[in-house]
Amino acid sequence: MTELATPRRATLADVPAIAVLFDAYRQFYEQTPDLPAAEAFILQRLQRQESVILLAETATVTPGVTRAHTVVGFCQLYPSFCSVEAAPIYTLYDLFVVPESRRTGAGRTLLLAADQHARAAGAVRMDLTTARTNARAQALYESLGWQRDEVFLAYNLRMAPR
Repeated sequence: MTELATPRRATLADVPAIAVLFDAYRQFYEQTPDLPAAEAFILQRLQRQESVILLAETATVTPGVTRAHTVVGFCQLYPSFCSVEAAPIYTLYDLFVVPESRRTGAGRTLLLAADQHARAAGAVRMDLTTARTNARAQALYESLGWQRDEVFLAYNLRMAPR
């Protein structure tokens, strides 16, 4: 029997499990698979305390057997500031749930845990962006009170390789 996903904050011991999910997340956004780079990136963020990574974990319970915990999703928050509001904010940059655990509430669990973390840290809001075609994610965000920005446009400036 598998229990619903429960959230917890990631530690350095979780880096290998997160890296696998992070690499899959990057592939979802059409990046080339690169598990070593994914692991190095996640390790640096945690070691430098540059991000907060929350995990969705399920427990499989078999009679007479110790519980087996499986990480089925993660979200990564980056602390930042809003100059206009003169207050701290978080950017929820990454959210990923393995395909077989989608529609189980794992994504919702992660978003609610992110909300709780940001509020406890004194943030006045969280920001996120998602692909225009990711309608399922958009529906989830809106069901939790997230509002689409109709005022500002997002721009990027690509830096030339050194």
